[in-house]
Amino acid sequence: MGFWVHLTGRKLPKSPILNKRTYSTHRMRLLFKKGPLFYAEYNFWLFFHLMINKYDVIVANDLDTLPASYLAAKLKKKPLIYDSHEYFTEVPELIDRPKIKRFWERIERKIVPKVDSAYTVCHSIANTYSQKYNVPFEVVRNLPEQYTVDEIPEAYRISGNGEKIIIYQGALNVGRGLEQVITAMQFIDAHLYIAGDGDIREQLKALTIDLNLKHKVSFLGRIALEKLRFYTAQADLGISAEEDLGLNYRYALPNKIFDYIQSGVPVLCSPLPEMENIINQYKIGQCIKSKEPEKLAEQISDMLFNDTQRAEYLNNLSVAAKELNWNQEKKVLESIFQVFLYH
Repeated sequence: MGFWVHLTGRKLPKSPILNKRTYSTHRMRLLFKKGPLFYAEYNFWLFFHLMINKYDVIVANDLDTLPASYLAAKLKKKPLIYDSHEYFTEVPELIDRPKIKRFWERIERKIVPKVDSAYTVCHSIANTYSQKYNVPFEVVRNLPEQYTVDEIPEAYRISGNGEKIIIYQGALNVGRGLEQVITAMQFIDAHLYIAGDGDIREQLKALTIDLNLKHKVSFLGRIALEKLRFYTAQADLGISAEEDLGLNYRYALPNKIFDYIQSGVPVLCSPLPEMENIINQYKIGQCIKSKEPEKLAEQISDMLFNDTQRAEYLNNLSVAAKELNWNQEKKVLESIFQVFLYH
């Protein structure tokens, strides 16, 4: 669009190396890794970074970057855009920590009504924020570019014996329903591949060993986005089993669902409103009926081996892929930033 983009964030000890991008990047090395001291240190150095550099617009990604961004924007008299990737104050990590939750809610209440523009990832969160703060929120879903995978490079092949493949991609955190999916694999004639990393990775690996499922459940680790599509395209079913742990998860619309769609993979997801809307609108899979292991296994097996049903899913997936991609979605983002291009 004509903007010069600079991305600022933090670097953790295990952060992967950033590939060269078409815009500049800066990652701060911080003393604290989590907790109140981390957020305080992060916002201190972010504010300092913003104050010593020149820019025309600040985009704050999520609530934890908003205090420093707002203060710098106000002092420099620059526009501030709020890009909310989730319903931050309703994440599972805050539900049982009322004092910390109230702290972030105060920040949200004081700053969000004062931003110059705002957008978020789904209509449920946008409507909630708009009603709560009387601020219009646009919806910009994190959709992938439209693509097709015509050939799988040998280095990325994950199975050669003709077995059915189930894939989960994303964070390995509490509330993703992975424990139930792994347990259900006892009753499914297929192989589950888990691509990603997170706080409960070791617990999930231990569960796999305890249930004697190492021959049916594989952990691929964190995979670069440009490589991940080769793994996804080999799957017969994509899983997104988030649990209803507060409003943030209830309103979730995970990126993985759209990656499955672009790869032509039928979707089994939680019956949460935003996901259910996609499933019902495009008829590209099913919502989970029960997470009781044997019942979940029965539903998964039906989706894997019912050929008539699968043919319908695959036909509908090709239609959905033409609509649910970044070439279409970026038009919303362009309309938001057009206002600030010549600010």
